[in-house]
Amino acid sequence: MINRIRDLLGGRAAEPGAPQAVRPQDPLEIAAAALLVHAASVDASFDEVERHRILDILLRKFSLDAEEAETLLAAAEDRAAGAVQILGFTRTVKDRYSYDQRVALVEMLWEVVLADGRIDAHEAQLMRRIGGLIYVSDRDGALARRRAAARLEAGEG
Repeated sequence: MINRIRDLLGGRAAEPGAPQAVRPQDPLEIAAAALLVHAASVDASFDEVERHRILDILLRKFSLDAEEAETLLAAAEDRAAGAVQILGFTRTVKDRYSYDQRVALVEMLWEVVLADGRIDAHEAQLMRRIGGLIYVSDRDGALARRRAAARLEAGEG
């Protein structure tokens, strides 16, 4: 955190009592988080379990603190609510993530989908669609699903 603050301030340490610099939101992080929100809400039920799962993922995978994760989630909810299609989000991910990062995103999405203990038909269809749009193979998508399920069963994450 100190390094992040130092970087934001151009290498200077923050003065005590000075307002903290706000971390700029990366369009890639917003796109990924918006896909997580979309996955959670596609079954018309975006509950607290799914919301907490998304916050946990944002904390772990994007190295955010709690306030940054909440801010990113709020921005993602706004973007997801205003988006007619997910193509803009998936295009950003496809263009800027490596293949391994896209597979990791699919795994994160499965964590959200599986958080409530069931897979709705709309969720399954969305996962197939996102996998195709970000060019993740069916095999790697299935392996990502298994890893996400195993992590949830073990109580990790």
